[in-house]
Amino acid sequence: MKKYLAEMIGTMVLVLMGCGAAVFAGAGQPFDSVGTLGVAFAFGLSVVAMAYAIGSISGCHINPAITLGVFLSGRMSGKDAGIYMVFQVIGAIIGSSILWFLAKDSGSTTTLTGANGFADGAMATAFVAEAVFTFIFVLVVLGVTAKNGLNKFAGLAIGLALVLIHIVCIPITGTSVNPARSIGPALFEGGAALAQLWLFIVAPFLGAAIAAFVWKGITVENDAAKAA
Repeated sequence: MKKYLAEMIGTMVLVLMGCGAAVFAGAGQPFDSVGTLGVAFAFGLSVVAMAYAIGSISGCHINPAITLGVFLSGRMSGKDAGIYMVFQVIGAIIGSSILWFLAKDSGSTTTLTGANGFADGAMATAFVAEAVFTFIFVLVVLGVTAKNGLNKFAGLAIGLALVLIHIVCIPITGTSVNPARSIGPALFEGGAALAQLWLFIVAPFLGAAIAAFVWKGITVENDAAKAA
């Protein structure tokens, strides 16, 4: 139960801090704006902070897509993966509820929870972006957390990879690459965010599955273990 609670807390922090930056300090806000780059770093730094806070407890997935990739790569059981995802979504909902409460009277010009979305006619672009960027993200996670990976720097590498992905993807979808991060805000935002939510679940899961398949094909961690 401790590792499940850790995943819940970590996902709550990710949503509160990352989406909070978009709501309170994203481009075009009436407050001092940090822009796209600032929001990208808010998400990435949240991952870095949580990786070193709860990584020793749960591995700090805080993302159902990462959990799926880890499961498909053979590193965890299906039961653990399923419970991880449930607690990640719960954490995202808690984070979104806190953010909604803080932002409801703020005058923010974006959605009060930083919900994901895409413009009319851009569904194909959004789907490809979410699938491809999740593929890259999960591949990085699987690589740096491998038995022969650079484990001491895993949190930093994963966080910076998320920053990079957000810099490119924010203008396209607001960047999800994380079904829990999309589910929480969409439940509070409703409307188009809820109607488009399926894409931010299906595309990241597809990207994660492809990443696990590719990783199993290119990894040398088993070879290194045998040699040792």
